[in-house]
Amino acid sequence: MMRLQKFLAEAGIASRRAAEALITSSRVSVNGRIVTELGTKIDPNVDQVEFDGDPVRAKRRLYVALNKPPGYVCTRSDPENRRIVSDLLPKEWGHLHTIGRLDRASEGLLLLTNDGEFSLKVAHPRYGIRKVYQVIVTGFAEQTVADKLIKGVRHGGDYLKALRVQIYEANNTRSKLEIELAEGKNREVRRLLAACGFHVEALVRISIGRVKLGNLPSGKWRTLTEPEIKSLLPA
Repeated sequence: MMRLQKFLAEAGIASRRAAEALITSSRVSVNGRIVTELGTKIDPNVDQVEFDGDPVRAKRRLYVALNKPPGYVCTRSDPENRRIVSDLLPKEWGHLHTIGRLDRASEGLLLLTNDGEFSLKVAHPRYGIRKVYQVIVTGFAEQTVADKLIKGVRHGGDYLKALRVQIYEANNTRSKLEIELAEGKNREVRRLLAACGFHVEALVRISIGRVKLGNLPSGKWRTLTEPEIKSLLPA
């Protein structure tokens, strides 16, 4: 069951507050009867809702995983005519927005949706959904670096820290690390490593919560499964 004003908002009729005004103005009917009570709940799969006599249909909710290639920006449009991630999706999905971002040079798992509440819950630090990145840096990264990243550093006025850091390879030329974060502040991985004196050569996000990048090819997308969607929502 869903509140009527929420249904109207998700169907794109009006914002939730504006939808409340439409209801109290006797412009909305449910199963042929005018409804003016704001607490009214409906079943979108059963009840027939009309606004000013026209049927209101629920907007299909979309949840998409994209393997973002480097060189794309996570905006709806770009004044510099750079490539945008929506160019990689079907044209009719241009209204989807990204949940968080990856900077232009970064690549890997990016989630997109038209479900605002879902987006808020996934992105909000309160819920601590973990994100894992594989990073290649210039130079030799020893265990003391990993320890420092986990302990936390200050950069640009923010306190940044990793939950887990694993060093896979390290030599005088470059090192490969896996870094797990809970918050995902703006450019947090790059800023963490910059605070330790490292330049990032490549950065790939490989998971968000239980959603994995897996073998999804660069530039390709897939829809999330129901278990994946539920795994990202707070219990």
